[in-house]
Amino acid sequence: MRVNALLADGAGSVYLTTHDGLRPHLHFAPDGQDLQSRVRAVTAGSLAVFTLEAEGERLGVCALDSCRTAFVDTSRGGRRAYCRARCANTEAVRRHRTKRG
Repeated sequence: MRVNALLADGAGSVYLTTHDGLRPHLHFAPDGQDLQSRVRAVTAGSLAVFTLEAEGERLGVCALDSCRTAFVDTSRGGRRAYCRARCANTEAVRRHRTKRG
């Protein structure tokens, strides 16, 4: 699974912590790491947590062949097929033109 590879690369030392009056929470990188490494670690960790919570159902790849961008489906029904409205419109225009012949 690609999420595991991102975790291995970016978030090698996940740990539970409490500080500054905050509730217990996860840290995905040591405090001393540079900003780029910390962002990579938090992004990988957040993607893993989201994948667990959504049971893998809310991650998608744009259905437009020329795009293929990965996205998180935040729609109410969870049936989104395109990463953005522009891609959906491009595909709708293509289908319309194909029908008209």
